[in-house]
Amino acid sequence: MSIQIYNTLTRKKESFKPIEEGRVKMYVCGPTVYNYIHIGNARPPIVFDTVRRYLEYRGYDVEFISNFTDVDDKIIKAANELGEDVPTLAERFIAAYHEDVSALNINPADRHPRVTETMEDIIRFIGTLVEKEYAYAAGGDVYFRTRKFKGYGKLSHQSIDDLRVGARIQVGEHKEDPIDFVLWKSAKPGEIYWESPWGKGRPGWHIECSAMVKKYLGDTIDIHAGGQDLSFPHHENEIAQSEALNEAPMANYWMHNGYININNEKMSKSLGNFILLHDLLEKYDPQAFRFFMLNVHYRHPINFTDELLDSAKVSLERIRTTVGNLTHRIEHSADLGTNNDSWLNKINQFKDHFILDMDDDFNTSNAIAVLFDLTKEANLYLEEKNTTVDVLTEFISVFNEIGNVLGLQLKAAQELLAEDIEKLIEQRNEARKQKDFQRADEIRDHLQEQGIILEDTPQGVRWKRKS
Repeated sequence: MSIQIYNTLTRKKESFKPIEEGRVKMYVCGPTVYNYIHIGNARPPIVFDTVRRYLEYRGYDVEFISNFTDVDDKIIKAANELGEDVPTLAERFIAAYHEDVSALNINPADRHPRVTETMEDIIRFIGTLVEKEYAYAAGGDVYFRTRKFKGYGKLSHQSIDDLRVGARIQVGEHKEDPIDFVLWKSAKPGEIYWESPWGKGRPGWHIECSAMVKKYLGDTIDIHAGGQDLSFPHHENEIAQSEALNEAPMANYWMHNGYININNEKMSKSLGNFILLHDLLEKYDPQAFRFFMLNVHYRHPINFTDELLDSAKVSLERIRTTVGNLTHRIEHSADLGTNNDSWLNKINQFKDHFILDMDDDFNTSNAIAVLFDLTKEANLYLEEKNTTVDVLTEFISVFNEIGNVLGLQLKAAQELLAEDIEKLIEQRNEARKQKDFQRADEIRDHLQEQGIILEDTPQGVRWKRKS
């Protein structure tokens, strides 16, 4: 069975056939860097890093591009409020973005192009649209003639007449038609700007991705992806610009991930439920958050609560404990046999199920269910008296294989040495003497997470490892 991808353009699953056999050209819209990203912004990097990993697992050579919007209205506003210049602010939050997504075990893109580094290409792109009369200059701005592009609305499945309803020409705009959108914005006094044939200014938001896709990947790519909120107008406008210029499809497959709600409410600053990833990762294991995000199919909405994230953490630790027990059995059992074909065949069936689930539009929710089933089976095997090296090793191999595709580190934490445990117990005893019960509880909880059980007895504290 070939990989099936739900294509937003056609509203159906389609068999994946790359333009060039064995190679995939993939572009994912990146962040606008004026602040730390919130947990909603984190979903596309997690989702499409996993898609990329799976395509590579299935043998494809993936060229993966994800951009940074490092100049726009929001960045200019934030820079003014903080008394910084735009490049300094953008650079700071690009670094913060890399730090956050690296913690989530997201592989860097092959390229992270920036708007400010692509300015000549953007200006040249707009100039050609003007020459082809798909765009026009007015009052120092340049607009795209939306109505001239006959396919407008095909991604969002809206008609041009429906879009016209409610469209308005704002003060200071010089549009021919209310539904036209801006490609180049003239600079206001004191704003950062670049020289262009239409005067000093900077690009509109939508044109940057069209120019970057063309520059780094070509006229037509295999997969264009991003959050559901980008499908209209951003991706719709990208299609119009690119296909008007190139006279070829921009992308063969359009993928969009669903929204995140907080406690069943839409996340927003006005509701006070706006969670920055930077803050979340100070409290939670980044791997637990990635596990939580992949537990829901990427096209479905996710409801975030502390309780659900705690549950994800417990589930991930259960899997890691099993992997650790498998490793421990190999390292500490002297008389292990070899060869058990019935168990080896059974284990490989889990890998087959994983591939079937991921082939079905990258269904990570079902893929994680396979991990749970594999964990259950491994624990049953560990109860047997006659375990073999081959089977134990194959269990670990399949756990790691699936974990690597999902970007999950399933290896259990390194086992604490007895002397380290004794030192922590001494620190706990001292904390209790000082009546620092919070610190004492933290040490106990840390040991518990490492599989160490403490027993307070009249003769002192005893400890043992979980069996």
